[in-house]
Amino acid sequence: MGTLVGHVAPGAGFLLIGLWQLFNHIRLFALRPSSYAAPVWFPARGVRHLELILVIIGTAASILMELVIGPAKHQPFDDDGTIPSDHLHNFEHASISLALLVFAAVAIHLDRVRAPMRDAVSQLVAAAAFAQQLLIFHLHSADHMGVEGQFHWLLQGVIAVTLATTLLGIPWPRSFAVSLVRSASLMFQGVWFVVMGVMLWTPGLIPKGCFLNFEEGHDVVRCRTDEALHRAKSLVNLQFSWYLTATVVFVVVLYLQVSTQQAVPRGAALLAAGEGKAH
Repeated sequence: MGTLVGHVAPGAGFLLIGLWQLFNHIRLFALRPSSYAAPVWFPARGVRHLELILVIIGTAASILMELVIGPAKHQPFDDDGTIPSDHLHNFEHASISLALLVFAAVAIHLDRVRAPMRDAVSQLVAAAAFAQQLLIFHLHSADHMGVEGQFHWLLQGVIAVTLATTLLGIPWPRSFAVSLVRSASLMFQGVWFVVMGVMLWTPGLIPKGCFLNFEEGHDVVRCRTDEALHRAKSLVNLQFSWYLTATVVFVVVLYLQVSTQQAVPRGAALLAAGEGKAH
């Protein structure tokens, strides 16, 4: 990551998958509220595993970008074969992508062989991926004290929600609330990645009293005084609050819209079934 594109691209991926999951969970619940059971992923028309294939493509591209395309030598190792300090973050980001890639590949394989308890096993693998994501961002080699660190601290809270709801989805697959929050948290991860990329690597949006400084192979936001740093962190907190509120409003509006649209054909079908019995 470490760049605008490096955050916006994965953010767009999380946002797309989160929206897809959110829409389909709401639609499924609206169609079958009494028999709702949350799947781990949703098949698409024409290409059943499209969602998981997109995850594999996106994570594979991320790994290549971190370890092959991004580094100046097009490989992340030092001359003696060790990992240099300025490429530790590349391996950390690639490890997160690898964990998500493994989840998608396992989910496809379990579905193809029709394995018993495949949803529960897929959920556990997904939980392991989010646990790695949370752990790596918590122990990130990048700065934890500056403005970027504040973005990462808040991101960890969102990842923790995704992890918790993924685990809760195993014993309670019929809980729509769990599925709704998990999907919304995935979408909000995407939103926050995009915000992070734009706000940290767009020179015109750097907070007053701060500047971009090139360190260990990438630009880092530094502030000239403690007051400027405190103000910059407070602005990050405000942005998190505003985007979270906007996401909640969006989820509620989408829920009402999809529920209303699905209620009409469902009501018409019930009415037709009632008339058929009368005749």
